[in-house]
Amino acid sequence: MTDNPYASPEPVSDTAVLWKRPRVTFLRVLLGLAIVFILAALLIPPVTRGGGEVRRRTQCKNNLKQIALALHNYADIYDALPPAYTVDADGRPLHSWRTLILPFVEQQHLFKTIDLTKPWDDPANAEALKTVPDVYRCPGATLPPGFTSYLGNVGTNACFHPTAPRAFSEMTDRTTETLMLIEVAHEHAVHWMAPQDASEEMVLNFGNDDKLTHPGGFNAALANGHVQFFSDHMPSEQLRALISIAGNDRVGEF
Repeated sequence: MTDNPYASPEPVSDTAVLWKRPRVTFLRVLLGLAIVFILAALLIPPVTRGGGEVRRRTQCKNNLKQIALALHNYADIYDALPPAYTVDADGRPLHSWRTLILPFVEQQHLFKTIDLTKPWDDPANAEALKTVPDVYRCPGATLPPGFTSYLGNVGTNACFHPTAPRAFSEMTDRTTETLMLIEVAHEHAVHWMAPQDASEEMVLNFGNDDKLTHPGGFNAALANGHVQFFSDHMPSEQLRALISIAGNDRVGEF
């Protein structure tokens, strides 16, 4: 295992026809075209809107997949997932896991500009605060500049330990049934550098009057790296089982 897990790792023309047939006026042509466009307008928008949402949801899932892969690559090098956030000598939060995995999402240059000994919002990190890696942005979310809706599942019995590395060996529940990342509603979004994530309470109350980015549910990544779409009507018992890494519980079909 590398001694310093928070250091940068090395890692034919229609016009002619009209002139020959003067009785076919431009007005009639325009009327005909108008009818065609109206009919097309009645048919195309629903397909376009639906297709647009499918594309946004797919891109969102791809983002989460890339983040999950980065976390696994991080763990391959450091033998554990990063903590939810780093702390200073007095236990004050400094930097999020999203910052720590930057080298694994092709953001090595950005990572090198960040002073990890100072808080994420310190003036020393002002330049990084202005930058938002695309991987942390859901294409369907309308958020303040720099914010992300991708949060980690954090807790003493969750995928991310608040302040300590978490080895996969600690997860005695199936990784296929353990929540790692969750796409939260707009009101729960945070700055991507902020040491803030999803608590158990937030996850258990997910979908209750929340303004979700995707109709009907949310994307999430499991500890094995699999990403899927979850219904916003998932029972709290299943969500509680998903949160736990060592509850000896079974989630069931989801």
